[in-house]
Amino acid sequence: MYPVLKHLKEPFQYAKPLDGKEAKAKDQMAGGPARSKPRAKNMSGTLKQMWNYLIEYKGKLAAVIIMVLLSSAFSLLGPYLAGTAIDHFLINRDSGFIVFLIGMAIVYVFHSVTMWLQSIWMITISQKTVYRMRVQLFEHLHRLPIPYFSKRQHGELMSRVTNDIENVSASLNSSVIQVFSSMLLLVGTVSVMLSLSPLLTLLTFLVVPIMVLGMKWITKQTGRLFKAQQRNLGDLNGYIEETLSGQRIVKAFSQEQTVIAAFKERNERIRVSGFWAQTISGFIPKLMNALNNLSFAIIAGIGAIFVLNDQITVGTIIIFAEYSRQFTRPLNDLANQWNTLLSAVAGAERVFDVLGEDEERSDEGSAIELGEVKGSVIFDQVTFAYEGRASTINDVSFELTPGETVALVGPTGAGKTTLIQLLCRFYDPSSGSILIDGHDSRMIKRENLRSHMAFVLQDPFLFEGTINENIRYGKLDATDAEVEEAAKLANAHSFITRLKSSYNTVLKPDGSGISQGQKQLLAIARAILANPSILVLDEATSSIDTVTEIKIQEALQRLMQGRTSFVIAHRLNTIQQADQIVVLQDGAIIEKGSHSQLLAHQGFYSSLVNGQLRNGMLNETS
Repeated sequence: MYPVLKHLKEPFQYAKPLDGKEAKAKDQMAGGPARSKPRAKNMSGTLKQMWNYLIEYKGKLAAVIIMVLLSSAFSLLGPYLAGTAIDHFLINRDSGFIVFLIGMAIVYVFHSVTMWLQSIWMITISQKTVYRMRVQLFEHLHRLPIPYFSKRQHGELMSRVTNDIENVSASLNSSVIQVFSSMLLLVGTVSVMLSLSPLLTLLTFLVVPIMVLGMKWITKQTGRLFKAQQRNLGDLNGYIEETLSGQRIVKAFSQEQTVIAAFKERNERIRVSGFWAQTISGFIPKLMNALNNLSFAIIAGIGAIFVLNDQITVGTIIIFAEYSRQFTRPLNDLANQWNTLLSAVAGAERVFDVLGEDEERSDEGSAIELGEVKGSVIFDQVTFAYEGRASTINDVSFELTPGETVALVGPTGAGKTTLIQLLCRFYDPSSGSILIDGHDSRMIKRENLRSHMAFVLQDPFLFEGTINENIRYGKLDATDAEVEEAAKLANAHSFITRLKSSYNTVLKPDGSGISQGQKQLLAIARAILANPSILVLDEATSSIDTVTEIKIQEALQRLMQGRTSFVIAHRLNTIQQADQIVVLQDGAIIEKGSHSQLLAHQGFYSSLVNGQLRNGMLNETS
């Protein structure tokens, strides 16, 4: 293949339509939706959705339309007055030239004013519209179920909130007015040209078929490329977010060159699709200028013959020459704005994709709110299966009285975390029920249920902000004294006061700047401040040094006192004091009882304890 043809073909490997399986795989890799029923993606549907946002500002939109009508009228009037001036004042030497000039000046001043007003008002509308879209999208993300985020790259979702909506904003700022104004100018220009000379108008239109065919081919190619560019950009953002979040792992395994190579590959996709999208769309103004000059040459040549035969005036030729340029200018603007519009539509489609996702299932109409929770929890023959998969939890039953602690033990994949997710109503059981103080959890409002719970996880998450703000996240209206008391109970007060700014020390994103153990102590302080009735501890002491673990264990004992607690751990010294130990395997309970009872049973739990004792991971327990 010749090099030039090879380069012309190159961009379309990133823009060709995908078949069903390829599209699904690509969506999953890029963090996009993997639906069983794909939604239609078309410009008319997306524009209709955009109109539903814009209609909220119908008063100001009407004002913009009036300004566009006026500016188009003034734009059409200017060349006509110029041609009239040539016929009347330069050729026929009529009087009143000064008054005519003043009139022309007023027309152009009003044209500028109306252009300025329509621009300002449309910018106001567009900024308010994208503000609403961004807020709605962010709110919708917080109403989506947890499984949605586990299947998608966070960076790709961030790209939809930022890059894609910004593309919509840029298009609304300019494209909407430009498209409407260009269409009006086209209609007005053609009408005036026909009234002056149908024959010259027909000659002018000889270039139109070439324009239409050229624009049709160009926009077809650029549409695919702009969509590919947006998809590739989302993929790149997701990959950047993933690699930066996992930077320690990248360096620990010396995979810097691998991730850089993968980044270059994704970056190359954006470069190629972006380069060719801009290059091919750049043909449009070049084509328009060439055809514009051809049209001008036809008018000048044929018009001169008409003037010599006294069929039209010189002024008419001037008007036609200006209108011929004014005729191609709206076409040029339409073509250019079309590319901007395609990019915006590609972004809007991705935004509406997320907005179209089903939110977390609404609470039942008869769902209640619990004022006070004592902490009684019953799992009654609970069975659960993730969508499209075999059962993960099978007929699980156990009971906790208020203030008791249950430890969930078992190998990876046994179903421990799934039980916690069912307890929190991230999912609901496929069959069976979970009772909280005698109430079926499905009949308790999710927000209310979760407000009575607190979590201390293996990898505690801290927000960018002060230590005070991070602890107060457990109870936003807590006083400084309450925050400090919670920190003391969590054994965190001593290390906090040693920091330069104490409780006002600003933590970096994800709490970087303090140790893992200190993060865990802050997470425990946050849970203490929340004062929950039900507590969930998920590997809260893993990967912690011995001295810090002792502090954490002391803090956890204070936190668990009087509260119903669920403990997930592999370190048995964390769970051997539990009132009840539930041993899971393949989603089913294989053993249940206290530490001593299970040791005496000489089953799975006993072998697990003996194995850890042999490996020196546990102090003598019997």
